Amino acid sequence: MKLIIAVALVMSIVSIIRATAAEQPATAAAAAPAPRLPADLKPLFDYPVRDTCVCLGPDGTYYLTGTTGHPTWWQTNEGIRMWKSKNLKNWEPMGLVWSFEKDATWQKGKGKHRAIWAPEIHYVKGNFYFAYCVNYGGTGILRSTTGKPEGPYEDIKKDGPLTANIDASLFADDDGKVYFIWQNGMIARMKDDMTGLAEEPRLLKPSNKNHVGFEGAAMAKINGRYHLICAEFNKRDGVSTYDCMIASAASIYGPYGEAYLAVPHGGHNMLFKDVKGQWWSTLFGNDDKAPFKERPAILPILVNDAGRIQPK
Repeated sequence: MKLIIAVALVMSIVSIIRATAAEQPATAAAAAPAPRLPADLKPLFDYPVRDTCVCLGPDGTYYLTGTTGHPTWWQTNEGIRMWKSKNLKNWEPMGLVWSFEKDATWQKGKGKHRAIWAPEIHYVKGNFYFAYCVNYGGTGILRSTTGKPEGPYEDIKKDGPLTANIDASLFADDDGKVYFIWQNGMIARMKDDMTGLAEEPRLLKPSNKNHVGFEGAAMAKINGRYHLICAEFNKRDGVSTYDCMIASAASIYGPYGEAYLAVPHGGHNMLFKDVKGQWWSTLFGNDDKAPFKERPAILPILVNDAGRIQPK
């Protein structure tokens, strides 16, 4: 009898050890240190830009844009500026490709509020498009009338904003469908002719909170998985940091897993792939612990063994 009890006790202990060991990867992942930025990260050039976006064109040229107009950009700016590069190192200014003075329709604004925020250039369906928002005025999409990145550009909807709120982006899936994404993870499929939304908007949520981040929503598809990107202020090491948070899913509408810190100080970024297949994140620096503030930058990223995006 004593032998039976002893054996049972040993088996019970083994079971506990096995169960604990099985939980260790999740515990270790949860307790893993925050990802770090490359030590040598520097701005691409010295010009005030927020909400940096980079797009690879069909000719192998990279196009960069973002919020400009410092120091009045919280209230007014001229419109949309753009730069281009063949190697992601040397950038040539292209000037204003859309301006309030020449091109504005519904965006003319009221009073002191007349600024384009967070413009993103995308090449989808064989043409260049800008997703953008007007400060306190809603979101919109511009389409190149020539098929060229320098435009000129026209509104797909001239009589008013496409949606309310801020921070607009576009995502083209492998099947050719294009989605409009904005604010904190709002999403709706576009009509095939890119003239408007084809469905009612919905909010994509992670499994562990009400949103991935409160603004700066964007989407990337890497290795067959959808990565919803948003910006969030987090308390880390006793200070507030403006970070890139990501949640991932096997289907574009989810369900999405946990929102996690992907790029520290990288809030309101976007991901893009270069001509060699390497994925990158943009960054501009918005908090006091960022390596620099309000300057355009990029850094290589990878997908780690846990399926999470982090700086390379």
